[in-house]
Amino acid sequence: MSKSHASLINTTVQPFRATAYHEGQFVPVTEADLLGRWSVLFFYPADFTFVCPTELGDLADHHETFRALGVELYGVSTDTHFTHKAWHDHSDTVGKVRYPLVGDPTGTLARNFGVMVEEDGLALRGTFVVNPQGVIKLCEIHDNGIGRDARELLRKVQAALYVASHPGEVCPAKWTPGAATLAPSLDLVGKL
Repeated sequence: MSKSHASLINTTVQPFRATAYHEGQFVPVTEADLLGRWSVLFFYPADFTFVCPTELGDLADHHETFRALGVELYGVSTDTHFTHKAWHDHSDTVGKVRYPLVGDPTGTLARNFGVMVEEDGLALRGTFVVNPQGVIKLCEIHDNGIGRDARELLRKVQAALYVASHPGEVCPAKWTPGAATLAPSLDLVGKL
């Protein structure tokens, strides 16, 4: 891998140009498309595989909840946008996807986000939450055998949105919307 994953937190998304399959069309996608709203880039190894459609389908089932929060999802793999279309057209699970499936056949995005497995030409399962200014606020990398859960991601996105709109507050473990937050201070040291 080309980068330390920890170094990506609070860095700006690097410039890129890609093509996505979205709602029956091939559309251009660049870093500029991530600006002005929260985004999730959801890297996965390859189309026509086993764990990947379960993850994409799970995200599809929660897509409207993310959109209601002002968050757009982007599925990304090193496949082409043509392959994304073929998979979308032939898989009932992937056919539910209404968010862009970004083609990254050169691996540029996978390398920019530090998830490229060079010897395989595939991406690891990487999840990145990007704020409206294009700054990465969450970076999570999984081994390709470990699938992700859209509900867990949704909770983390909700926490990121809360923290961004409530300076001076932080969300503790297992925080959910409406639960108590913390205001870090000297008074809390050693009391939690």
